[in-house]
Amino acid sequence: MGEISIGKLLIVAVIFVLLFGTKKLKNLGSDLGYALKGFQNAVKDEPTKEKTVEKSVVDETTS
Repeated sequence: MGEISIGKLLIVAVIFVLLFGTKKLKNLGSDLGYALKGFQNAVKDEPTKEKTVEKSVVDETTS
């Protein structure tokens, strides 16, 4: 009763396609992928920005 099988997942997928249509689901998937990619790039860039700021602060204090 509580387990999720492939058959149940397929039924849910068919219901989503019938409710929203393939075009909206495609756009939703693209938007979600773009948002995740942007988030990953922001997380990757964060440590490099901090290192650059720390390095410039250290350079200013030693000068």
